[in-house]
Amino acid sequence: MGQIGFFDYEDRLNELSKMGDPLEIIGKVVQWKGMRQVIEKPFSKERKSNAGRPPFDYVMMFKVLVLQTMYGLSDEQTQFQILDRFTFRRFLGLGPEDRVPDQKTIWLFREKLVQAGTVKKLFDIFQKQLNDAGYCARKGQMIDASFIEVPRQRNTKDENDQIKNGVTPEEWEQNPAKLRQKDTDARWTKKNDQNYYGVCTGK
Repeated sequence: MGQIGFFDYEDRLNELSKMGDPLEIIGKVVQWKGMRQVIEKPFSKERKSNAGRPPFDYVMMFKVLVLQTMYGLSDEQTQFQILDRFTFRRFLGLGPEDRVPDQKTIWLFREKLVQAGTVKKLFDIFQKQLNDAGYCARKGQMIDASFIEVPRQRNTKDENDQIKNGVTPEEWEQNPAKLRQKDTDARWTKKNDQNYYGVCTGK
């Protein structure tokens, strides 16, 4: 088999776009650059020398965590799928010849954010931007993770506080039509010592 050329690569991406690539939508509606300062802060004192291979872009690495969370992937499987999937590479801004972060790099990056208490803040920003654009990323396995349009949430602060505490607001309970439009399932979970956020967990 011959090596895939640049134009072949672009043709395949165009075909995937026509078929509907949910990651392409996420890439456009989320303001990644605006998140850079929050993402980079825990690493600000880390790199003191220009020697050796430069680190991966931190915004790109956060996108890796988004993929990992959406598709329920281990660090090893995340590395494999980035190497394997055209849509993952496009979402991360990687070309066919660009190097890919390995599982240890992914683990170290995530742990640094966890230790700094930054992960939840970043995923809250990510989720809000999706909701504001009228979308919801539904967590799942590789075969069924999906990306859907959802009704925009117009919750009061008191309603959001109740949801975080696992309580459905009484007004919603009394109004079934309104309750059906609300997503109260998003929760932080921990699995195999890794933190995951279910943006809109599918059933």
